[in-house]
Amino acid sequence: MKISDVIRGKSTSGVITISPGATVRDLLALLSEHNIGAVIVSDDGATVGGIVSERDVVRKLHGNDAVLDGPVEAIMTAVVQTCEPGHDVDELMGLMTEHRIRHVPVVENGELVAVISIGDVVKSRITQLEFERDQLDSYVHQT
Repeated sequence: MKISDVIRGKSTSGVITISPGATVRDLLALLSEHNIGAVIVSDDGATVGGIVSERDVVRKLHGNDAVLDGPVEAIMTAVVQTCEPGHDVDELMGLMTEHRIRHVPVVENGELVAVISIGDVVKSRITQLEFERDQLDSYVHQT
């Protein structure tokens, strides 16, 4: 299964981004509004400048309330693991496991096209396993 298959199976296709200069307070509002766990940091909405997650906020906020009014770029992860639509989902699962990350931007020709979460990967894997089970069941019960 390819990452492009996972993207097609997502209920929403839009990518939520935030500018590096936006405040962490703005970030929290965005995460809450869209019910998501991470946002791509981008100057133009098309390139990946970083990624920032709920975890980043929690780790920086402990004992430092001033973080809320600081810029997102101060807490974001600047070195971002990405993938391409043609990559295999198994490779993506390995990348997520190795780097202990839950969200991976999908980039094609240098442009951001989607974000794949660990939930998207699990959902696609379950769908694939159910399909295989149904095919095997049909084969076994064929007369």
